[in-house]
Amino acid sequence: MSAAEAVVHVHPAGRLLALVGNPNCGKTALFNRLTGSNQKVANYAGVTVERKEGRLKSAAGKTLRLLDLPGTYSLHPRSPDERVTCDVLAGRARGEKRPDLVVCVLDATNLRRNLRLVLAVKRLGLPVVIALNMADLAARRGLAIDVEALGQRLGVPVVRTVATQGEGIDELKALLDRPDVWSPSGGVAVASPASQEADHAAVRQILQSLNLDRHLPHLPSDRVDRVLLHPLVGPLILMVVLFLLFQAVFSWAEAPMDAIKAGMAALGEAVGGALPDGYLRSLIVDGVIAGAGSVLVFLPQILILFFFILVLEESGYLPRAAFLLDRLMGSVGLSGRSFIPLLSSFACAIPGIMATRSIANPRDRLVTIMIAPLMTCSARLPVYALLIGAFIPNREVGGGLELQGLVLFGLYLAGIVGALAVAWVLKRFTSAGSQVRPLMMELPNYHWPHPRNIAIGLWQRTEIFVKRVGGIIMILTIALWALSSFPAPPAGAPGPAIEYSIAGWLGRGLATVLEPIGFNWQISLALVPGMAAREVAVSALGTVYALSSTAEDAAQALSPLIAESWSLPTALSLLAWYVFAPQCISTLAAVKRETGGYKLPAIMLGYLFALAYAASFITYRVSSWLLG
Repeated sequence: MSAAEAVVHVHPAGRLLALVGNPNCGKTALFNRLTGSNQKVANYAGVTVERKEGRLKSAAGKTLRLLDLPGTYSLHPRSPDERVTCDVLAGRARGEKRPDLVVCVLDATNLRRNLRLVLAVKRLGLPVVIALNMADLAARRGLAIDVEALGQRLGVPVVRTVATQGEGIDELKALLDRPDVWSPSGGVAVASPASQEADHAAVRQILQSLNLDRHLPHLPSDRVDRVLLHPLVGPLILMVVLFLLFQAVFSWAEAPMDAIKAGMAALGEAVGGALPDGYLRSLIVDGVIAGAGSVLVFLPQILILFFFILVLEESGYLPRAAFLLDRLMGSVGLSGRSFIPLLSSFACAIPGIMATRSIANPRDRLVTIMIAPLMTCSARLPVYALLIGAFIPNREVGGGLELQGLVLFGLYLAGIVGALAVAWVLKRFTSAGSQVRPLMMELPNYHWPHPRNIAIGLWQRTEIFVKRVGGIIMILTIALWALSSFPAPPAGAPGPAIEYSIAGWLGRGLATVLEPIGFNWQISLALVPGMAAREVAVSALGTVYALSSTAEDAAQALSPLIAESWSLPTALSLLAWYVFAPQCISTLAAVKRETGGYKLPAIMLGYLFALAYAASFITYRVSSWLLG
């Protein structure tokens, strides 16, 4: 989680506002507009799994604190993320005071459902202001909403907003300067409901008085869903979309990757030529440039992958994917609601594990956490790309498809199949595994992805990746260089210096355990820092082989080096290892935090290592036998 997303528990001077609303009402987009914060905006429920804080200035220049709370349909929490919202509004949140004002964000196209939450919040005695969001969509659907009349019926101020376009933001900021909005209203124009049934009656009365109690005609999204949600055609379209995504990861990234390779090679040559032989030259060329360059080259592929994921999020297609996969998930004891956290794990397992807070069933949530690391996160992509580029020919197969893209698709599919298999085993051995859990989730309307949100998402991913390269990856790469350079080899030693270093001793020791699956001492050594961050394995291999090789361009020629020194069964075995091997240490820490103990992280670590070793052993032995 980035620093901008961290929850701040201190209470600086200034009043506290809280944004509250149903999922998919545009609440986080409004938060971004009010604070200028680049928070993630997605088009499905459960994306806001933690309350996020920002600062906004009112029209009069007053600084106010603003909390973006997880989306909820009611104040009767059914999942951990909804409980966060309820605890903050009730003043039960540890380390956070009760809000001074609640901004209820309503989806103007679905007032029947959204108004129930407003009535519940008013019963808490908190001052309330309403942001009637998505007002432009409501108008295009023929809904003429009288903002003043709605405010009179509810007894609270109402501001018309279109958060994605920035409309109504100035009016909302100006409203916050009025002293009267910070005091609880004297009452509601309708009878105060005491139950959910009374809430339904009150909302129906309000809609009837505003001439909004009528059915809308079928929307274009409904016609599109007849095709995309078809029980036969829908899953086929989903498979084609995912398949084309992985094809693009290789075919589109070739040119920018070549440019980065050439740039890093030129940098290495320039720095190497300017420095005399010695430890400083080795540190910079073989350690820093070789390590960082071997990872940076995969940035285009990661951005292409995230571009497609963001487009699918923004368009509203992801909830449909969850719906299509509900039957498949149900066969292994889960529901389609687990799909979104698992999809988030393709970016990184940590936000995917955190997103399980939107799953109400405790058993389903724990199983989803346990299988989330089997989803192929973006940190594995550099390893896959390196090995596929070195050992899989870059040629087209039937229908103009890229063979390398097919192999990458197969690796992602292997992780998914492995996750479903583990979930099926847990279903067989848990008492609640056979229960049927019907999927209930909102399907937002389709719309064109907003370029601003796509750009924000890609910039955030670039920033995270570059910071990792310049942070933990750089630190571990330099540490590995030091271990690989000291102690110095004895006089007249015939082999490379690294073979006599601490790293060489460690690598040979690990190789005795990993030799049955085809790993040499260089691979065994690279796996150790790879536990801190998956990308480090690539930079570690770059450093190890730069120090092992006598070639001048070894720092920039990792792919040809491993193609010459490894067999194909070894490469396939390493690919199988990374399909199942445990995620980084940060992932295990996230599991510990979410489950409240060390038992489940220990079980996760053990079963993932066992799966990885078994898969690599079978892959290495079978491929060696087939290839003679």
